[in-house]
Amino acid sequence: MLRIALALCLLASPAAAATAPPPAPTAADRAAAVDLLKRLVAIPTAKGRGRVPELVDLIAARLTEAGFTADDIVRRPVTIDGEQTMGLIVRYAGRDASLQPVALLAHMDVVDAVAANWATDPYRPVEKDGYLYGRGTQDNKFGVAVLVETFARLRRAGWRPRRDLLLAFSGDEETGMRSTRAVIAHPWVARAAYALNADAGGGSVTADGRPIAFGMQSAEKTNATFAVTVKNRGGHSSVPRADNAIYELARAVTRIEAMRFPVALNSVTRGMVARTAAERGGALGAALTKLTTVPDDAAAFAVIRRHPDVSTMLWSTCVATMLSAGNAPNALAQDATATVNCRILPGVAVESVRRQIADAAGAGAAVTLVGEAVESPVSEPRAEVTALLQAGLSATYPGAILQPVMSSGGTEGREYRRAGIPTWGAGSLGLVLPEDNRAHGTDERVPLRAFGKELDYWYEVLRRLG
Repeated sequence: MLRIALALCLLASPAAAATAPPPAPTAADRAAAVDLLKRLVAIPTAKGRGRVPELVDLIAARLTEAGFTADDIVRRPVTIDGEQTMGLIVRYAGRDASLQPVALLAHMDVVDAVAANWATDPYRPVEKDGYLYGRGTQDNKFGVAVLVETFARLRRAGWRPRRDLLLAFSGDEETGMRSTRAVIAHPWVARAAYALNADAGGGSVTADGRPIAFGMQSAEKTNATFAVTVKNRGGHSSVPRADNAIYELARAVTRIEAMRFPVALNSVTRGMVARTAAERGGALGAALTKLTTVPDDAAAFAVIRRHPDVSTMLWSTCVATMLSAGNAPNALAQDATATVNCRILPGVAVESVRRQIADAAGAGAAVTLVGEAVESPVSEPRAEVTALLQAGLSATYPGAILQPVMSSGGTEGREYRRAGIPTWGAGSLGLVLPEDNRAHGTDERVPLRAFGKELDYWYEVLRRLG
């Protein structure tokens, strides 16, 4: 009895109570999170505006009010082209310093908006018909808002996690990820066991909110841009010649269009192919099944190519996106350049793709990498991480099953993976597709119902991490 009494006393003590999180978020908590999101959206953080530090100050003030100290908050300023942007790290100190921390990712910058094309001012958030409209509502200030609000709420309640939890926010994810690298280089983040990225993952739902499919991003393609350039001595347009830079480039681009990359499945995409074949069935399903055993089957390849939403998970892709040539309308061009953007499967070397483009373009064209292409490995799914995220998903979308996926677009997860920190896209924002998918586009919006569920989801995930 004495031991039981002592145990009950310990459970009732402040130290034990501090490890128990507060109840799940209330309507008032959701309203506070929406208010924070509105304040974040109202600060234009696109490249060239120089206002990321202002947004960092807003977040820091919000967390300081909740009880975080100056020692918990680290700014990582980076100057790019004369403009200062900034990464932000916030440590929620855990009870066991021997455990590696977990980093929680989101980005504070946005792609700028053309206000004339919007129905509302992109930087004056508006609630309408169950949505919040504004630039960054979906990509990715909703992720910033739910993570900050969850940290603040847990801290105010006196909860203390078992291990350190880190907010790791970047200020230039959309343009260069220099602040991402500055964040990763900090000792707290460099020691992370793994990272969960609120800017990836998510799923699709029906119009009445029932789950259709949810993914845990475990890999992403490498984004590489190449310049294909043909040079010529030029001359007067009144004396055209057989050698012409523009015509040569046009023929080179046509040959690049005809390039084919081989099917290359990894542990993540193999599962995606099997699920898609079962779900879609018909000729597409049969072709997908065929390519898993005969990857060079021409007939199956032809069928799948007609479905670009599916084919991108099977092979690397390259496409011409821009053209430039000449300097005057009455002069033969001295140079002509095509920009070719490639999305390359994990495990495929960027240089091997450059050589393939060069071979297709021909000896008269020079092919060079524009900027940098970051190659990153697959983050193989771990049972404990999958179970953690599935628990969060089950709490918000009962019946939904989380599946590992590879994205064709890029996130800063690639930088973490390259640094040796396994990273999974862990967001659970449920969108009605395709109409709700407006990231980078006109009239970007987030469904408020899904936003509220995202707050519940991250509460559940952090509670279980703690």
